[in-house]
Amino acid sequence: MVSLGHLEIWVLLVCLILRSGYGFYLPGSYPHKYGVGDALSVKVNSLTSIDTEIPYSYYSLPFCAPPEGVKDSAENLGELLMGDRIENSPYRFKMYTNETEIFLCKTKPLSVDEFKLMKKRIDEMYQVNLILDNLPAIRYAKKENFFLRWTGYPLGVKVQDLYYVFNHLKFTVLVHKYEETNVARVMGTGDAAEVIPAGAGSVLPGGYMVVGFEVVPCNFPHDLGVIDDNLKMHDKYPSRISCDPATVSMPIKENQPVAFTYEVTFVESDIKWPSRWDAYLKMEGAKVHWFSILNSLMVITFLAGIVLVIFLRTVRRDLTRYEELDKEAQAQMNEELSGWKLVVGDVFRAPSHPSLLCVMVGDGVQILGMALVTILFAALGFMSPASRGTLLTGMLFFYMILGIAAGYVAVRLWRTIGCGDHKGWIGICWKAACFFPGISFLILTFLNFLLWGSHSTGAIPFSLFVVLILLWFCISVPLTLIGGYFGAKAPHIEYPVRTNQIPREIPPQKYPSWLLVLGAGTLPFGTLFIELFFIMSSIWMGRVYYVFGFLLIVLVLLVAVCVEVSLVLTYMHLCVEDWQWWWKSFFASGSVALYIFFYSINYLIFDLKSLSGPVSATLYIGYSLFMVLAIMLATGTVGFISSFWFVHYLFSSVKLD
Repeated sequence: MVSLGHLEIWVLLVCLILRSGYGFYLPGSYPHKYGVGDALSVKVNSLTSIDTEIPYSYYSLPFCAPPEGVKDSAENLGELLMGDRIENSPYRFKMYTNETEIFLCKTKPLSVDEFKLMKKRIDEMYQVNLILDNLPAIRYAKKENFFLRWTGYPLGVKVQDLYYVFNHLKFTVLVHKYEETNVARVMGTGDAAEVIPAGAGSVLPGGYMVVGFEVVPCNFPHDLGVIDDNLKMHDKYPSRISCDPATVSMPIKENQPVAFTYEVTFVESDIKWPSRWDAYLKMEGAKVHWFSILNSLMVITFLAGIVLVIFLRTVRRDLTRYEELDKEAQAQMNEELSGWKLVVGDVFRAPSHPSLLCVMVGDGVQILGMALVTILFAALGFMSPASRGTLLTGMLFFYMILGIAAGYVAVRLWRTIGCGDHKGWIGICWKAACFFPGISFLILTFLNFLLWGSHSTGAIPFSLFVVLILLWFCISVPLTLIGGYFGAKAPHIEYPVRTNQIPREIPPQKYPSWLLVLGAGTLPFGTLFIELFFIMSSIWMGRVYYVFGFLLIVLVLLVAVCVEVSLVLTYMHLCVEDWQWWWKSFFASGSVALYIFFYSINYLIFDLKSLSGPVSATLYIGYSLFMVLAIMLATGTVGFISSFWFVHYLFSSVKLD
């Protein structure tokens, strides 16, 4: 009965993870009910472009400003790091009240600099991002009988050397009646600030929820002569406006103002509030995505199974044949040792640069643990897309907390290599706490100076820099020292065999051992290169990524393949009497990072063809190096720990004098 209960729990967990692969998420906040006529405020986010990857503030261009002044919305740490700058806007709606020909403003005549900047941003394909009730504006475009979905809308368009700004916006707000049956499905799942009573499913009168926000941008030839100074913001435009997104008719000109107008239509929808993000998560190409991922998983699982079976049969045969011999035969066999048995006196000899190895393994445990926990929480739906920046904030939080694991593993490995010596464990802790964060800080600081020079909202403010440094030295470093203290108190791992004083000479190899190590990364790379394409597209092409269930499966499979590849390479090196396995086991699986970096360069050349300017390319390469370093530490740690366990188990199983 107990085993059946455990089986049911595992089945439930697997079902939850698989369900999360289809965009499962928790709504992230409680539904906001609006009465008919209640005010709805539209917010603006940073202008973004897949051509430059450099975000800019919405009000860096001559748009209409709200009469009460521009005010920043409260943003979390993750939003600031992602370059989001959410501000208020002059767009005002009234719930379930259709309005047309609403005048927004007429700007001042465009100066020479403003005109050039507007043309430059149009050439760079910048998108305007609007938000209503935490939903980004979505735009539909028809292409070859397919409807494409895009978040935001283009700033303008260039036609025959003339530049047109989309000066009229046609909004469609999808609303759904506020029902208590909806509330019952989402109670307690997000950041609700109050308890909403659940009754018998009755409908509260006059209440509506926003479940969709669509925009159609147009260029309309406003008659600037009929717009006088008496026409105020949100007044009725004096003439009829027809929105045709397929035509443009009023180019922007130097020393000429631009008029902005909008209209809004409310449509009652059958979309439930918990499902309102489905339109953003179900982007085109989903079927190809699922097929590619499943196909990759099946192939890699098959190859990994073959490798594991061959490996187990080979080692098991060696051990079984040795154990079946009597003592006299064993003694005779010891005199005729060959292969891995010859390196018994050198296999646990301390590697070169042992402190660096301990630090890298400790940081790898920290990064891998952070990735597993973050993706698991995201796969189970706890990091909702409605809560912007939650994913990045969660990653930082889990990384700091897991500093305990980094310190513990680094110090205990240091003591194991030193045969129980406590000397220097505090220095190892400090190095573990500063190695990866220090390199990351240098990379991000350099990139931040580039963003500061470009006046981009992607630049981290100085105050946030101070906060990050305080989090590093006031939380992460002390937790790493605490973990190191426990690692110093824990017993070190005893070696099963003694190490000779004089190192054994390694015979010349037919092929360079590092060539095998570098080639070993191809198999782990095969487990994630398809998923890597979607992740890269999410980061650099502005597409939504929320299939964390599949990402969790790929991560688990990647760990398994890294273990197997590292074990096989370590066994091969021992069989040819190469006892220097420490660093080779680390880079056998860690070399996957090299292939990921090559893939990133390939993605830059062939998929980001429109990426313009040295600043954008430098940003891309810098962030890619940061990602590759983290992957190398995590995968290398998996390979090293599994190889250490294997070598320890192998030489514990056969007693050789």
